[in-house]
Amino acid sequence: MDYNWWEALINRWYPLDGIERKSDMNVYVDNAATTKMSRTAIDAMLPYMESEYGNPSSLHSVGQRAAEALLKARQSVAKNLGCEASEIIFTSGGSEADNQAILTAAILGARKGKKRIISTAFEHHAVLHTLEKLKKQGHEIELLDVHENGMVSAEQVKDAIRDDTALVTIMYANNEIGSILPIAEIGAVCREKGVYFHTDAVQAAGHIKIDVKEQNIDMLSISGHKFHGPKGVGALYVRRGIAVQNLIEGGAQERGKRAGTENIPAIVGMAAALDEACAHMDENAAKMTKIRDRLIEGLLEIPHSILNGDRERRLPGHVNICFEGIEGESLLLYLDDLGICASSGSACTSGSLDPSHVLLAIGRPHEIAHGSLRLSLCEENTEEEAEYIISSVKSVVERIRSMSPVWRDLQEGRKQYVIQ
Repeated sequence: MDYNWWEALINRWYPLDGIERKSDMNVYVDNAATTKMSRTAIDAMLPYMESEYGNPSSLHSVGQRAAEALLKARQSVAKNLGCEASEIIFTSGGSEADNQAILTAAILGARKGKKRIISTAFEHHAVLHTLEKLKKQGHEIELLDVHENGMVSAEQVKDAIRDDTALVTIMYANNEIGSILPIAEIGAVCREKGVYFHTDAVQAAGHIKIDVKEQNIDMLSISGHKFHGPKGVGALYVRRGIAVQNLIEGGAQERGKRAGTENIPAIVGMAAALDEACAHMDENAAKMTKIRDRLIEGLLEIPHSILNGDRERRLPGHVNICFEGIEGESLLLYLDDLGICASSGSACTSGSLDPSHVLLAIGRPHEIAHGSLRLSLCEENTEEEAEYIISSVKSVVERIRSMSPVWRDLQEGRKQYVIQ
């Protein structure tokens, strides 16, 4: 769809009369989709795009300086995840890391006659689509039910594990609704049962403390562009002793587990961004939590709205709310016209007309799931921006509802409200 054409058409037919855009207000609250690169990451990358351009596999001095930078980046990422540098494999992002972790466990498990994998119904599609592929190859997949508050318990995992279970893969924090899962408890159950445990920590890394050893995590995925690093780079932690299976064959890079010349500028930039994010994690979380809670408080003043995800156990910068009687796409287009960049769910599925599988997994009906708004903050967002968002969303929701025959039916009693 051509959104410029669509936006022009909406504004021609249904202009935002009476809703003023603050001329100096351009608000980006889609940080779960991607973040702006930090100055720290850019400065770290520049030498490796200009003077230090060597291939780290080369034996000459230029190549060895690149190899030294690669080692330092690996050590830095490992330090912030609580593991050893030798347990880090650099990838093209979180999706590749998820794929490699899951396929590794599936192959190793199948060799022992274990072809069962446990996950949840609201994982990222990098996980769900990989599991669907394995299902077609004869693996048994069990997707645990997600509670209405966006949580899965360690007890659910314990009850689901059988002797033929090869892997449990459960995300650290949900990318759409922000719920933080009980990873340490789930890890303890998996370690007790002798089952590999992988977690997609793409949304969590750099925002909440991770210690893979303390939390009994066997494999963990991260992506640089979620914490102010560059796009196209990520990392997979694999506990020492697990025989990593290759996705890409070729050279001996990454200890022979991921062929292809390493992207030194991106790796260095990601490591610098993660280090900075972890160094300022507490202060950033405190600031974002305050703004997040104000957004939740203000937006829930809108009649027939509901918060998605756990109220307390949620990422510092995540807000996801459904509004009855509206379509999320219309809401986003109007907000964009007011200078507010937000989303209605995962950026990876933004072209789909289907409602969010995450919202369906927590029990939201289709007509409610279509009316969702996700606001994901970073430490640069302000309280002034939050107030502007609240007033703008209130006005836009009122405008959309005033044009909606569904809303008219609800108000006149021909249909029953789902959100009370």
